[in-house]
Amino acid sequence: ALTQFDIKRVVAYSTLSQLGYMTVALGASAYSAAIFHLMTHAFFKAVLFLAAGSVIIALHHEQDMRRMGGLRKFMPWTYWTLLVGAIASAGIPPFAGFYSKDAIIEAAHQAQIAGAGFAYFCVLACVFVTAAYTFRLVFMAFHGAPRFDAAHAPHESPAVVTVPLVLLAIPSIGAGWFVGQVVFGDFFLESLFREESLDYHGLWGYTLHGLSALPFWLAVAGIATAWFLYIQNTQLPKKIAIAFGPLYALVERKYGFDELYSWLFAQGARAVGTGLWKGGDQRVIDGVLVNGSARLVGWFSGVVRLAQSGLIYWYAFMMIFGLFFALSWIVLGSWGELLKNVK
Repeated sequence: ALTQFDIKRVVAYSTLSQLGYMTVALGASAYSAAIFHLMTHAFFKAVLFLAAGSVIIALHHEQDMRRMGGLRKFMPWTYWTLLVGAIASAGIPPFAGFYSKDAIIEAAHQAQIAGAGFAYFCVLACVFVTAAYTFRLVFMAFHGAPRFDAAHAPHESPAVVTVPLVLLAIPSIGAGWFVGQVVFGDFFLESLFREESLDYHGLWGYTLHGLSALPFWLAVAGIATAWFLYIQNTQLPKKIAIAFGPLYALVERKYGFDELYSWLFAQGARAVGTGLWKGGDQRVIDGVLVNGSARLVGWFSGVVRLAQSGLIYWYAFMMIFGLFFALSWIVLGSWGELLKNVK
């Protein structure tokens, strides 16, 4: 997500990140926290995806963030709703993403099973990374100098796009306030196991504690890093990419998974399909079953045609030959019976 320039790819990789949080919660037996994050994430991620779609509409199907910039004044509704989704995704209180994400982080921190320490480190590091790449999208697309084609000036999307954005931005702010009932209360009754080790002292106390905890400051650091790189020093990201060289290329190419899937699945499927086409369809079905049976019928017809020539003298000859054969068979049979009686 830090290296992609397709606005939809950045949001899509963010979804994978949040799914990772939910999986960590399941591993720590914090099932209610996982379901709660699934719920809050649905709101702010829908905002991010729909806002990305609104930008693509406004820029005539342009998705490269390097050809955006300065959209804030052209698309205020899209900007402010996307900003709400970005803040919620980064985990800043009192937005929804903070409460569900913080519950997962605390569950991983208090878990005692093998690998919990590594999982806790990962979710903490991901707080910084999530804030960085989310606000990288915000700053590249909506701030700075315009980089889009001036001949096609962008405009705000119609109400059919902006109204759902506003309606989804509202729970992106307030959905997390139900953390007490869903994660720590009896919202799921006995249908889900609730992790009793997590402490909860009311929504206000939970929020204040979050403001002093490490995840909040990691999120702030991620936002500040994105601002420094994509607002203050816009040439620095390119220098960093050059400095990291092969490592940056490896991440930018998604660790080669696209090439692997293309070679293994796409080309593999084409190879299997070609084998079924040439070996199965052309050789077995067409060559043996269809054309083979046709050739067999043709050969048999040619043999039969030798006896069915349509010539009268040939038919007469065959009749005489048949009569001679029948008589010979009768005579030989009679001689055989006679010799048997003599003996």
